Amino acid sequence: MKSIMPVPINEERPWMVFGACRNVDPELFFEGERENPGPALAICSTCAVTDECLDFALEARLSEGIWGGLTSKARRRLMRETA
Repeated sequence: MKSIMPVPINEERPWMVFGACRNVDPELFFEGERENPGPALAICSTCAVTDECLDFALEARLSEGIWGGLTSKARRRLMRETA
């Protein structure tokens, strides 16, 4: 299993400090997506910055992991539908 490094919080992403996933092992949102996305999606469902997170993932074209309450497959579908 490869090691997943968290995305650093900086002045461009101050919203990340409010993420429900802030203190959760990032592996849950990457390895968990493939094995069982339920726990990660449950955390996202309680998050105050889901919209910002999803916007970040879409703008950065992140191809892996759960971001903004969506799996990578769901984000790809969303991008196709809005293109």
